[in-house]
Amino acid sequence: MTRRLSSGDRLVLASHNAGKLREIGSLLAPYGIDVTSAGELGLAEPEETEDSFAGNARIKAHFAAKETGLVALSDDSGIEVDALDGAPGVYTADWAETPAGRDFAMAMERTWREVQASGAPAPYTARFVCTLCLAWPDGTDRLFRGEAAGTLVWPPRGTEGFGYDPMFLRDGETLTFGEMAYAQKEPLSHRADAFAKLKAGALG
Repeated sequence: MTRRLSSGDRLVLASHNAGKLREIGSLLAPYGIDVTSAGELGLAEPEETEDSFAGNARIKAHFAAKETGLVALSDDSGIEVDALDGAPGVYTADWAETPAGRDFAMAMERTWREVQASGAPAPYTARFVCTLCLAWPDGTDRLFRGEAAGTLVWPPRGTEGFGYDPMFLRDGETLTFGEMAYAQKEPLSHRADAFAKLKAGALG
């Protein structure tokens, strides 16, 4: 039998990000699911040692489920660039790391420089990916992968959003994610795609 979440269930979000907690809590509230976070419960952050979005999502979700005895939800996300054989992929955040914190302007410059060096012809196709993992304390889990396909543009456009949004033009759109207000971008995002699959397959 496929496992699902039901009204009255309590769920721990395997994240220390308060913004994610608000976003996911609001998505699940209509289903009667109470959401807390790893940060609120004082959980450590496990080391992400896998080379896939699914693998890292599983690490985070299973750690939180085991530590709390609750169903846990995690996500792992990033951008895959075809000219770079899928890089930066699971290392998207790593490409932005500096001693002073994350610098995505630097990461976007590196990405564009490596795309140009690759010799690949334009258009430079890419996709944002989000993999959600629902994990139960008994070690079972379910995965939901969402994508937003598009192309890279240069120079970056827009100051909305975060990460690689200013250099990503979703298929069928004229504005980059960095030029869209949140309400316009959110339904088009990889995370929205993954959550739609989760809601269809694991709620109620």
